Amino acid sequence: MRKALIRRARRSLYVVHRWIGIATCLLFAMWFVSGLVMMYVAFPRLTDSERLSALPVLSWGKVQVAPDRAMAIAGMERYPRDLRLSMMDDIPVYRVTGWKGATVTISAIDGRLIDGITPDQALAVARHHPHAVQPQLLDTVTRDQWSVTARFDPLRPLYLIGLGDADGTELYVSSRGGEIALDTTRRERVWNWLGSIPHWIYPTVLRKDGPLWRDVVLWISGVCLVVAVTGFWIGILRLRLARRYADGAVSPYRGWMAWHHIAGLVGGTFVFTWMFSGWLSLNPGGAFSGRGLTREIAVGYSGHDTPDIAASLPSPPQVSAVEARFVWIGGRRLMVLDAGGGRRSLADPATGAPVTLSRDEIIAAARRAMPGVAMISAQQLEQPDAYWYSLHQMREFPVLRIGLADPAHTWLHVSPVTAEILERSDDSRRSYRWLFNALHSMDFPLLLRIAPARDVVVWLLSAVGTIVSVSGIVIGWRRLRRWKLRRRYAPTNPMQTSR
Repeated sequence: MRKALIRRARRSLYVVHRWIGIATCLLFAMWFVSGLVMMYVAFPRLTDSERLSALPVLSWGKVQVAPDRAMAIAGMERYPRDLRLSMMDDIPVYRVTGWKGATVTISAIDGRLIDGITPDQALAVARHHPHAVQPQLLDTVTRDQWSVTARFDPLRPLYLIGLGDADGTELYVSSRGGEIALDTTRRERVWNWLGSIPHWIYPTVLRKDGPLWRDVVLWISGVCLVVAVTGFWIGILRLRLARRYADGAVSPYRGWMAWHHIAGLVGGTFVFTWMFSGWLSLNPGGAFSGRGLTREIAVGYSGHDTPDIAASLPSPPQVSAVEARFVWIGGRRLMVLDAGGGRRSLADPATGAPVTLSRDEIIAAARRAMPGVAMISAQQLEQPDAYWYSLHQMREFPVLRIGLADPAHTWLHVSPVTAEILERSDDSRRSYRWLFNALHSMDFPLLLRIAPARDVVVWLLSAVGTIVSVSGIVIGWRRLRRWKLRRRYAPTNPMQTSR
């Protein structure tokens, strides 16, 4: 009875792997190839440096509305998440972002609420882009492949503007507030059809419904995870290292089946961890905490929560800037000036004079970030470590890491230049760093320290995974053909069957 049950269980294992594998082997091959493309061409996004490079220098002489007045017009009852002053072509504007994510744009000349711009105004905004040659309006886009996610919803519809440069750069300018929402290049658009779009199962028709897309990808990756586990299990069961098969082989298979067996054993662990980490990237069941800064921490760190920064007009600073952000840090009102190219500084909004916060002042503000929670560590990182490194995004160095004694063991990464909190991290996010980034992207510290090592490892493992996938496609195709032939020539008369 026990042997019969074991044989039946093995038979079920083979059947599950065989038929689900036939249905999913194309997905595996697609994921391995597209993952290599993604290493070198990311999905289009507007980085902060790209956004700032397209802004003209602030015209302080045109500013006639104080920051406090702008917040009142925006209807802010508490200090907002973000308050910026920049140019929309030749008009200085305040952009006020609340804690629920919506951004309100207000003219700093007359306090007018800006809730719509013309195509000509969008073209004027685009002409300030450093790659602009001969901007022209290509389309008015509600949603397309590159602007598909919900984060663009408050900015829609978007004016699509071609810059006429050699790279084929296209800008998406919000018709609501006149801000550049996204830029893409010809290279990004072409390669992403071989990279991120197939890898993430990201066609517009599916991705425009975020919850549906998430469920589809969770189920598909979950099924593929079953294929990986059962395949590796079967591979071990069929492997003979000591008591080998008749011809001295360790595998009973030949041809494509042998390739599938051996490559699956060699790369099986990687295939499993890669599938598992990819499944975790969708945060099933809300297992991992969010990345963003909570309002409570921001309020504690700023030492301020009422909608005021300056009732009078801000004074022009002594340095030129393309953007000014009005902030509170440790109960002190400040302007963060950004001149583009990574050049940032602090100034007093009342006088425009430069301000420098000492490390002790920043640490004092951090102590109040979580009321009732002690600060247990403060260190300055001069070079990358396992949790703060530049790969998927550029990181600022040096940076202050503040450790807090809350149950989640929160870390705050703070800029020593502007004293802004750059990132919040806790136990959950640090676990995600290892379970996703390390297992999925091979972001192991040792590989990151040696420039080509990570690329070599990923290419080798992806090659093994591709062999497993392609051999599975061939095996599956042959089995389906045999099954189809058997059905075509199977006897239909019961008497024939009995004879």
